Amino acid sequence: MAVPKRILVLGPSGSGKSTLARRIGARLGIPVVHLDTFHWNPGWIESEVGRFRQKVAEAVASDAWVMDGNYTSHLDLRLPRTEAVIWLDLPRSVYFRRSVWRSMRNYGRERDDLGPGCPEQFDLSFLTSWLWNYKTRSRGQHAQLMSSLPAGIRAIILRSPREVRQFENNLPHSLDSGAA
Repeated sequence: MAVPKRILVLGPSGSGKSTLARRIGARLGIPVVHLDTFHWNPGWIESEVGRFRQKVAEAVASDAWVMDGNYTSHLDLRLPRTEAVIWLDLPRSVYFRRSVWRSMRNYGRERDDLGPGCPEQFDLSFLTSWLWNYKTRSRGQHAQLMSSLPAGIRAIILRSPREVRQFENNLPHSLDSGAA
């Protein structure tokens, strides 16, 4: 099986989507696209929907990419070009702790996966209402998506940090060197 060259990485905040996307991109030599950089403008201002969709459409038109971010309402742009979807279905104890730690460690700093002018915040309402409720709000949507992917799209579900490490270790060193 050919190594996928257009890959989506999904999962809750703190699950390691951006980290995994960077590692896949580096290993396979393909560009990494962080959807949050399209969504957030300086000062944490959300992009206008049409502009966001335009940026996503331009990114997916490329020949190769690994793209992290959920934005399930924009899957209609991404899935037709996707060759593999990786879902980080990690336990809440892992992603919640990581998200809190990341907020504290990077507080006030800009991250490359969020875009310029969006310094890391410690947002208690995001943590307690959005992230804590991922299992009831979004997990079912991700599970449904993974079980009903169109033919030809590989579904890869990683359920623990150990499985993520094993997946990374098994990645080829380029698109030309075997199956992922």
